[in-house]
Amino acid sequence: MTQKNISSSNHSQNRFDGSQTYVATEDLKLAVNAALALQRPLLIKGEPGTGKTMLAEEVASALNMPLLQWHIKSTTKAQQGLYEYDAVSRLRDSQLGDEKVKDIRNYIVKGILWQAFEAEEPTVLLIDEIDKADIEFPNDLLREIDRMEFYVYETRELIKAKHRPLVIITSNNEKELPDAFLRRCFFHYITFPDAKTMQRIVDVHHPKIKEELLDAALKSFYQIRSLPGLKKKPSTSELIDWLKLLLVEDIPADALCSTDEKITIPPLHGALLKNEQDIQLFERLVMMNRNHR
Repeated sequence: MTQKNISSSNHSQNRFDGSQTYVATEDLKLAVNAALALQRPLLIKGEPGTGKTMLAEEVASALNMPLLQWHIKSTTKAQQGLYEYDAVSRLRDSQLGDEKVKDIRNYIVKGILWQAFEAEEPTVLLIDEIDKADIEFPNDLLREIDRMEFYVYETRELIKAKHRPLVIITSNNEKELPDAFLRRCFFHYITFPDAKTMQRIVDVHHPKIKEELLDAALKSFYQIRSLPGLKKKPSTSELIDWLKLLLVEDIPADALCSTDEKITIPPLHGALLKNEQDIQLFERLVMMNRNHR
């Protein structure tokens, strides 16, 4: 099946221009629209917590398309996205004399890709954190995503997509993806937001935060991210959580600042630093700064 055999009328008409609840850069909006125009999967990479998964949700909402989500685990196999044959249930039912064992279709469990292929309207299909799976996982999906069809051997039927879904694939770069798979995708890397973009993101989540507190928090946040040797840099989502805690505890802006520009331990830093190695490193740097006063 070629691409032109599959209905894609909505794809040619829709464009993603961001949303009120998701701050998308111009480059990111261009990437989404390029994937729509090319009818290719959009591969999104970036640090954890930069909104990769949320992008699929916002695109689906903005384009008024149903969202199907496939969250990948280390044990996930590509076949599960197509269908699974429940042989155990069929054997049990046969022992009980159940009439439905005569039709094998009763034991075919449709996967996310099958659901997207048979949907009556174009969908957004999220394949989340593809790099968690086995290295062969992306290659095992190549043909199905490329040709928009697959064969069910148990029922001897060919399942063809009624509409080509917008496939959004996320990766945290935990392992390299095969070149053959990459060639079939439109790629975009979400760079970590600069302070100006981050302020727009915060405005969406905490529109009433005082400017003085936000300025102090962003300064402290980027100061922590810039520390050499951090095992895990705090992410956007962790900043949002930290700001929420600062507001709940009514922490004043001056509690986040030092008068001499030295590094200080911010209150509630457990929302930003998530392992003991980074906390110990941070505390050592603070002590070093104090000793140099």
